Amino acid sequence: MTYTKINNLLGWLAFLIASTVYILTLEPTASYWDCGEFISAAYKLQIVHQPGAPLFLMIGKIFSLFASDPKKVAYCVNVSSALASGATIMFLFWSITALGKKVVLKAGVMPSTYQLITIMGAGLVGALAYAFSDSFWFSAVESEVYAMSSLCTAVVFWAILKWDAHADEPYADKWLLFIAYVMGLSIGIHLLNLLAIPAMALVYYFRRNKLATTKGVFVALLAGILILGIIQYGIIQYMIKIAANFDLLFVNTFGFGFGSGVLFFALLMIGLTIYLTVYSIKKNKPVLNMAMLSFILIIFGYSSFAMIVIRAKANPTLNNSNPQDAFSFLSYLNREQYGDRPLVYGQYFDSKPIDTKQGANQYRKGETKYEVTGQKQSYEYDRNTLFPRMYSDDSNHPAVYRDWMNLGPQESPTFATNIGFFATYQVGFMYMRYLLWDYAGRQNDSQGIGNYTDGNWISGIKFLDALRLGDQSALPESITKNKAYNRMFFLPLILGLLGAFWHFKNSQKDAGIVALLFFFTGLAIVIYLNQTPSQPRERDYAYVGSFYAYAIWIGLGVFAVMDWLKKVVTPKTAAVIATVVCLFAAPILMASQEWNDHDRSGKSTARDFAKNYLASCAPNAILFTYGDNDTYPLWFVQEVENFRPDVRIVNLSLFDTDWYIDQLRRPFNQSAPLPMSMKPDMYKTGTRDVLFYQDFKLEGPQELKDVFEFLTSDNPEAKVAYQSGKSENFLPTKSFKMTINPAEVLATKTVKTVNKSQIVPEMDWTFSGNYLTKGQLAILDILVHNHWKRPIYFAFTVPNSNFLGLDNYLFNEGFALRLQPKVKGKIASDSPLGETEVVNTDVMYNNLMHNFDWGPIKTAPYLDPESEKMVFLSVNKFNELAKNLIHEGKVDSARNVMKECLRVLPITTTYDPNFALSKFEMISNMYSLGMKQQATDLLKQSEKLIIEELDYHASIIASKENLASRDIQLNLFVLSQFVDMTNKYGEPALHKELESKMKTYEATFGMAR
Repeated sequence: MTYTKINNLLGWLAFLIASTVYILTLEPTASYWDCGEFISAAYKLQIVHQPGAPLFLMIGKIFSLFASDPKKVAYCVNVSSALASGATIMFLFWSITALGKKVVLKAGVMPSTYQLITIMGAGLVGALAYAFSDSFWFSAVESEVYAMSSLCTAVVFWAILKWDAHADEPYADKWLLFIAYVMGLSIGIHLLNLLAIPAMALVYYFRRNKLATTKGVFVALLAGILILGIIQYGIIQYMIKIAANFDLLFVNTFGFGFGSGVLFFALLMIGLTIYLTVYSIKKNKPVLNMAMLSFILIIFGYSSFAMIVIRAKANPTLNNSNPQDAFSFLSYLNREQYGDRPLVYGQYFDSKPIDTKQGANQYRKGETKYEVTGQKQSYEYDRNTLFPRMYSDDSNHPAVYRDWMNLGPQESPTFATNIGFFATYQVGFMYMRYLLWDYAGRQNDSQGIGNYTDGNWISGIKFLDALRLGDQSALPESITKNKAYNRMFFLPLILGLLGAFWHFKNSQKDAGIVALLFFFTGLAIVIYLNQTPSQPRERDYAYVGSFYAYAIWIGLGVFAVMDWLKKVVTPKTAAVIATVVCLFAAPILMASQEWNDHDRSGKSTARDFAKNYLASCAPNAILFTYGDNDTYPLWFVQEVENFRPDVRIVNLSLFDTDWYIDQLRRPFNQSAPLPMSMKPDMYKTGTRDVLFYQDFKLEGPQELKDVFEFLTSDNPEAKVAYQSGKSENFLPTKSFKMTINPAEVLATKTVKTVNKSQIVPEMDWTFSGNYLTKGQLAILDILVHNHWKRPIYFAFTVPNSNFLGLDNYLFNEGFALRLQPKVKGKIASDSPLGETEVVNTDVMYNNLMHNFDWGPIKTAPYLDPESEKMVFLSVNKFNELAKNLIHEGKVDSARNVMKECLRVLPITTTYDPNFALSKFEMISNMYSLGMKQQATDLLKQSEKLIIEELDYHASIIASKENLASRDIQLNLFVLSQFVDMTNKYGEPALHKELESKMKTYEATFGMAR
C-alpha cells in the first residue's frame, strides 16, 4: 500500500474515532450559554447576538432537517458540531504527517518502514491528543461556533501545507484560492480562523525564497498581519461602512429610496473588481491577479451574511439588533452593543474623566431618511497609560484589580502593576491555566477565581502540585469527587515540548510557522481581548486554535522519542515503541481522564429547567429574565419544542434597546404584544435613553400613571436642559404607588375571591436608582397599562436590583416571582439566611410537586457547573416552600416537599461547597418536620464535606499565607450552625464532636464565633 493511501486511511480513521466519541458523549438537547439561542435560530433561520454566525446557522438548519421530531432538533444540530470536530481531527492528522514527512524525507523520496511508522504514529498521537483535550472536546458536543471555527482553521492550515508540497507544479496556486474561499466562509462562523494568516504568510515566503533573510521574514510577517487587517477591518467592516455612507448620501441628499446607495456601491465594487481582474490578466500581473481572485472568493464566502439582512426583514421572533438596513447592519457587525475597550492607550480603572469627546454621528432608519440619533461619545481621562490592562471601572472590577495586585484601598496602579496584571492574570490565569488544563491536568470544573480550591491546573504529581496549592493528601471531596479532577502528570505537555525542541532543531522554519500559529491564536488573542476580572464563565474555548498548534508538537514528539530509542534498538522497533508509548502518554491517558466530565449523553438540565421556568407562569404571562442561562434555554423550548409559547419572555439585558422594544410590541408564537402605550418615536435610540433623577420634593408616593405621563411628556416643563444644549425628560420622584382596582385583580384571578378582603388599596414602593433606563421606563409602561390582565413574573434568577423596588409584591410560585397586590411585608423566619420571599404556597406546591420536569438529573453521567448551580438553587425553592408551609401549619405538605426534594435532586452527590447553606436549610427543615434520621444522615455527610474543606485550608495555612477567604468563613458559619442544631435537636454525641472541631478551627483560622 502506498504512503498516500495509508495516510488517507489513517486520517479517516482518526475522523471515525473522534466523531464516534463525540456522538457517544453528545448532549441530547440544548446546553447552557449560547447553545439554546443558536439552535433556536438555526431551526427557524433567525438572527443571533452580534456579530452573527449565518453560515453556522444555515449548516445547523440543514442538520435540523434530519430530525424526526422537534425534540430531536437539538441533537441533530449538536451532531453537526461533532462531525465538524471529527473532521478537524482528520485535517490535523494530515497536517502533522505533512510536517513530519517534510522534515525527515526529501521531496519525492518514499519513506522507509520505520519512517512510515513514525510519521503515521506522530499523526495519530497529535491528532487524538487534541481530540481528547478538555477545551476542544467541550465544544465538540454542543451547538457552538467553536467546533466549526476550528475546522476552518484546520482546513486552511492543511491547505497551505498542500500548496507548500506542490508549489512548483502547474496550477498549485489553486490551494491559495481555496484558502481564500474557506476564510471567506469562516467569517460566517467565527473570525478566529483569520489568525492563521500570519503563519501562512511565512509558509509562502519560505517556499518562494530559498535563501530567507531576517528582513524578509519580518516583511513577510508584516504582510501577513496587513492581510489580516485588510480582511478584518477593510472587507468585513469598512466595506459595509462605505456602503452605509453611500446609502446616507443617496437617501438623505439625493432623495432616493433606502438601499439605493448600497446598490450603487455594490455595482461600483463589482465593476472595479472585474476591471482590475481583467487588467491583471492582460498586463500579466500575477500578484494583482491572485489578490483580485482571492478578494472575489473571500467576498463569495462572506456573502453568507446576506442571510442576516434577508431574515431580519422578515421580522422573525429572534431578531437581535434588527439589522435590516445599512447602518443597523454595520452596528451589528461592529458589535457596538458590547462597547469598546482600550488596547494601545487608555485609562486606569481609577482614572477620572475630565472631558467628553464627541465622535461620529449615529444613524437609524427613519420614515423617509436616515435620522441622527446622537454621536458616539468617549471620555478623556486624567491618567492614561500605554498598553492599558487594568482599565475597567465597572462596580465589581476595581476591588478585584486591587486584590489581585495587592493594591491598598487608596493606592493607584502604575505601569508596573498594569504589566503585572497582564502577566499574572490575563496571560497566566486566563491563558496558561487553560493550556495546562488541556495538557497537564485540571483540579475541578468550578470556575477559577484565583483561590486554592477552584478551577486550577494540576498535574497529579503531588509534591509539585503542593508547591502551589497546598497539601495534596488533604484534598476535599469537592476536588477528588469532581469528575473534572483530571491528572495527566505533565505527559502530554512534556511530549509537546519534546516535539517543539525536535522541530526547531531539525526544521527551524517550519517550527517557526507552527510557533507563529501558536502565538496568534493564543497570546495575540489575550492581548486583543484585554479581559477584565470576574468573567461570567471560563474562556478557554477562545484559545483552542493555540491548543491545536501545540497538538502538532505533541505529535512530533514521537520523532523525538524515536530518535532517542533508535540509539539502543533497531529503527523499526524504536518507531513502534515510540508510537505506542506516546499513544499511552497522551491520547489514551487523556481520554481515560477526560471522558467522565465530557460525557453529556444523559444530561438535559438546560432544557428541563427552562421548562420549569415557564411552567411556573400562569397562561399568557409576561416573564422578565436577565442573563444568558435564564433566557436562551427558554427561547429554545418555546421556539423549537413549542413548550408554553403563550408566555412572553422579556430579557432585561436587551430591554434598553429600541429594536427589542419594537419586537415585543408585536405578537409572535401564541403570545400577544406587550401592553405598552409608548410609540416608537418616544423610545427610539437617542430619546429617553437615560432619565436622571431630579428631586422635586414631592410629598409621599406619586401615582405611577402620573409619573409615567410626566416621563413621556413632550411638554418643555417636563424636561431639563443640559450643558450640551439638549433637553431631556427626568425622574421627579423615586416614590411610586399604584391604586388597586379590586374588580380588575379579581376578574383576572390575580387575587383569589376568597382573599378579596386582603387586597391592599394601593401598592407603594421606592425606586433605589439615581436614573431610569429606557427598559425600566418600558416596565413602568407595562405596569400602568396592563390593568392586571396579564400575569407578570420575574425569573427567580433575576438580580434584586432589577425589581425596581417591587420586592414586597413579588410572590414566589416556583422558578418565577409573580407580581401581586395582596400582602405587604415578608414572613419572618428564624433562618440564619434572613427572611424569605413571600410564597403563594398552593401554586408553588403544585408546581414543584406536579408540574415541574426534573429530567434525568439524578442519573446523568455528568453535571456541569451551571447544572449543579441550578441544583442548589432548586433546593432553595424547596426549602422556602417548606418553611412557608410550616408557617401555615401544613406540616404534612411540608414533609412531602422535603421528601420530593430528596427524591428528584442529586443532593448527596453534589460536592460544591457553595451548596453548604442550602443543605443546612434543608437539614433544619427536616429536623423541624420530625425527619430526624434523614436529617442526621444528611448532616453527617455535609459535616464530612465541610471538615475536609477546612482541613485542606488549614494545611495550606501551615505553609502559606493566612487565608481569611469566603470559603473558610462560609464553612465555619455552617459548621457553627450545625453545632447549635445538634444541641437543639438532641444529638449529644454529634454535638460534642462538632463543638470540639469548631473550637479547633476557630483557633486555627483566628475567627471566634
